[in-house]
Amino acid sequence: MSRAGLRADLIAGLSVAMVLIPQSMAYAGLAGLPVVYGLYAAALPVAVAALWGSSRFLHTGPVAMLSLMSAAAIAPFATPGSEQFITLSVMLALMVGVLRLAFGLFRLGVLMNFTSHPVTLGFTNAAALIIGLSLLNTFINVPMPRSDSFVVDLSAVVAQFPHAHWPTVVFGVATLAFLLLMRRMAPRVPAVLLAVLLGTSVSAVIGFEQNASVPFDGILDTTARQAYQALARTRAELGATSERLAGLGDELREAKRRGEFMPELEVEQARLAAAERILERQLNAQRIAAHSFVLAPVADGGAVVGYRKASPGEGGWRVVRVDIDEVLLARGGQVVGDIPRGLPAPALPVVDWEVAPSLFGAALVIALIGFMEATAISRALAAQKREKLDTNQELIGQGLANIIGSIFHAYVVSGSFSRSAVAARAGAQTGFYAVVSALAVVAAIFFLTPYLYHLPQAVLAAIVMTAVFGLIDVKALVGAWRVQRADGVIGLVTFLATLALAPNLAGGVLVGVVLAALAFLIGTMRPRAEVLGRLPTGSLGGAFTHDLPPLSERFVVLRFDASLVFVNVAYFEEAVRRAVASFPKATAVLVIGSGINRIDASGTEAIKALASDLGAAGCTLMFSGLKKPVLNAFERAGLLPLLGKENIYPNRNVALDRLTQLEAEVATRPAG
Repeated sequence: MSRAGLRADLIAGLSVAMVLIPQSMAYAGLAGLPVVYGLYAAALPVAVAALWGSSRFLHTGPVAMLSLMSAAAIAPFATPGSEQFITLSVMLALMVGVLRLAFGLFRLGVLMNFTSHPVTLGFTNAAALIIGLSLLNTFINVPMPRSDSFVVDLSAVVAQFPHAHWPTVVFGVATLAFLLLMRRMAPRVPAVLLAVLLGTSVSAVIGFEQNASVPFDGILDTTARQAYQALARTRAELGATSERLAGLGDELREAKRRGEFMPELEVEQARLAAAERILERQLNAQRIAAHSFVLAPVADGGAVVGYRKASPGEGGWRVVRVDIDEVLLARGGQVVGDIPRGLPAPALPVVDWEVAPSLFGAALVIALIGFMEATAISRALAAQKREKLDTNQELIGQGLANIIGSIFHAYVVSGSFSRSAVAARAGAQTGFYAVVSALAVVAAIFFLTPYLYHLPQAVLAAIVMTAVFGLIDVKALVGAWRVQRADGVIGLVTFLATLALAPNLAGGVLVGVVLAALAFLIGTMRPRAEVLGRLPTGSLGGAFTHDLPPLSERFVVLRFDASLVFVNVAYFEEAVRRAVASFPKATAVLVIGSGINRIDASGTEAIKALASDLGAAGCTLMFSGLKKPVLNAFERAGLLPLLGKENIYPNRNVALDRLTQLEAEVATRPAG
């Protein structure tokens, strides 16, 4: 590498790091993890993907969409932020990495072709909307329930607007306005980094975080104290139930290993699972109810002795967390807090064999969706820079990044459009720029984390919102509708399904893929088949579509625009018979076969049957414009002697000239 190229990569790497560090922290929160896990995912996986991937511009690391998908996949099995949740997040990264590596080694990059553009559009628009709105509770500092319906959870957050913490709202709105203004006025300036620095500084100066740990007997308002105690009991009961459920799972697996059948344990497992779901719903409701109480301190001799119900308009304290014997109250906003310094020791991810099968479907969808996003970015950058792209090699690089990252406690990573664009704009020359950005993250983990304590969570929420709302592209969906109504419907249904099924984003993708496959199948089963007439310009067009007179009463010209295979042979036969029935005087049917790219055994049998039936009725079946592979299939199936070689024409013009000549000969032939 030349000195100029090295300098360019160093500048690009540092430029990307300015975006990567705050983004990775924000995306970790979206994934339900402590912010430090975002930094872990922004370190070693970034360098691994750059060294083993194909694109020299693609930047790998935490991304918003996969962060939310990871959180949604694991939420049914653990509480966000808990040790079990972190363990499963790292295990999911390992599963995604193994799948991507396998796809790359077996050269299955072609799988990306099974997701149509309308499905991608619908999913991306819905996912961006869900990601942004899922941070609304952080934006206004109210609890958000975690249920099986994102729409229900969001409505619960909206209902809590009267309880919003307005200083937090000010931080969030100010950050949004700053980022949008900088994007328009100074797009090359690292606005995200500036927002973090400004937000952290202001938060530290004004004492944005104000917390107090209070024993239950220090809550002087009886109703509030009872609500907090009920919340603590439910949380403890849920923890015990989940622990017992996990123990039962271990017992059942051990029993199966010994070949024993223990129905009483399976019944107990089902009962506890149902109880766990009930307790989770109960806990969600109690969290919201507890947060509605506003308290004020009671002082005696300058010391706070308890907390009473606050008067209207009085600055108050609200519950943040309840433990067994105390309550954490807050009057200020939520900040990032303590971030562990240094990198974690490498360790093989813990694989929970009970949960892993349930996570496989989500891991597969995350592997495909993440790589689809990364491929789209890589192709766009490769086209701009005239770079050759190997999608299978990129799969290998992405797979290794997730596998090795999981050993160093990283969660799922993939290609990032925003950071890749920053690198390209900064003049990156090789993938070494990504290594530079990873080293900058490592330096931040070792030396800068203490200074990020006062970073408001609302600032991170605003960073994610500005990133993902830019992905919403309604014009593209409208464009798909204009090009092909079916594509527009597929995109819209995928969008609505993703919203309805959230937080299970994978379900929305599957709905779209199935719908696109059905549309393709229907289009293949009922392709375009039209009787042709003569347009005023002299060219041929659909007789019934354009209300054209027929070419002749003596012969029919039918265009069939599809391969003739088992799924549409019945429709082909129906089209030919319908055309003959519309022209009872016709003695010939010419099928313009230039659109027939392939024919199978079902197609040749259908032609044999048609030729026989039409011949018995005094009508000849003819073909024109058949491609060589189709002609070869005709010959192998014995159709040429049956139809007559004279009835197979090289193109439609020769066929029409011959049919017109035959019609003229019949017309001049003496009667009798």
